Amino acid sequence: MSQPQPKSVIIVGGSLAGLMHALAFLSLPNPPRVRILERAPTALLHNQGAGVVAGGETLQFFEEYVRPGREISVRSPMRHYLNRTGEEMPESVEHRTQRMTSWDLLYHLLRWRVEGMQSEYVEGLEDDDLPKAEYENGCSVTKVEDAGTGGVRVTWTQTETGESQTAVADLLIAADGGSSTIRRLLLPEVERKYAGYVAWRGTVPEMELSGAAKEVFIEKFTFFHSSGNQALGYLIPGREGTLEQDERLFNWVWYCNYPEGSPELEELMTDVHRKRHAITLPVGAVQPKVWEKQQSHAGDILPPQFAEAVQKTQQPFIQAITDNISSRNSFMDGKVLLVGDALAGFRPHTAASTGQAAYDASTLGEWMQGQIDWKEYKTRVMDFARRVQQHGVVLGEGSQFGRHPLSG
Repeated sequence: MSQPQPKSVIIVGGSLAGLMHALAFLSLPNPPRVRILERAPTALLHNQGAGVVAGGETLQFFEEYVRPGREISVRSPMRHYLNRTGEEMPESVEHRTQRMTSWDLLYHLLRWRVEGMQSEYVEGLEDDDLPKAEYENGCSVTKVEDAGTGGVRVTWTQTETGESQTAVADLLIAADGGSSTIRRLLLPEVERKYAGYVAWRGTVPEMELSGAAKEVFIEKFTFFHSSGNQALGYLIPGREGTLEQDERLFNWVWYCNYPEGSPELEELMTDVHRKRHAITLPVGAVQPKVWEKQQSHAGDILPPQFAEAVQKTQQPFIQAITDNISSRNSFMDGKVLLVGDALAGFRPHTAASTGQAAYDASTLGEWMQGQIDWKEYKTRVMDFARRVQQHGVVLGEGSQFGRHPLSG
């Protein structure tokens, strides 16, 4: 297939992967019209306060495409493990710098570059003269059809009005996450499957941590393992993306096993309004009695520093860990592409979901600019997806259902 020159692009999904792909298109010498259809009804996607490991793919994308004009990450020059009593395990110490950021900082920087959204995160930063995308909320896609030489036809329903709308574009990018509607329409046999455990997540203001907790957490990537449990934590930017000392956040993740169909899992994923959530129980939705039980459990099983962080967290949320991977990333003669989590959902142990979004968008940029051909684009994106997805399964199964060599 020859290099395409789309005049119009529809991107389904307005989170990080969708915004990164939009920016790759808008940065072309002759950019197409870019229209983003986001399912969420609100103008801003809800910030879960989640931390993100800023890997090489992410940092490279932001340097090349976003050019934020500010530092976006906290440096953690060391990784180490704690034992059950909270002591550092000397054999675990690894001096290797990693950079940590937050989902909300990346999201606001991307929205600013892609469609000009202003916020405290970008205050004082210099805008560029790139054209902007059209960003529309409350769009639930219902149908995708091959329009022949005319491109691809997308039909969606507006949440507020219930009105059905249709548009045709040269290219459709499906960046609508692990439960992708586009993937379900095109590959209904690909299921998102529960892996047998969840991630409890939360943040604590750095200044609220005790001295003992700061000693093991500040600018360190800290881990703990025991049978069926893994906890990890690191510093991330604070409110409005600040990197000032004592204004940052400590971000923690605690993986716990819950068998599928068990009463414990059903109670866990049922919110304060008695609604059962399949994948994510958002901030503010955890039942108080469930959270109190988990905080008590933290004191029984985690090192005291991690237990402290859990017990000081005001707004936890829960993510069920799942697996999904598609057999292909291209449909309708290359007019529909699956990218990011819609293509392959990585377990969080890989710290690579944001990196996948960045890698896919950067690779698409290379293809659009003629630096690689269509075949190489497809191959590289699929190879990355398969390799990291499988690596995540190995890491997760070993962590939660095996015997970790550094279990404390």
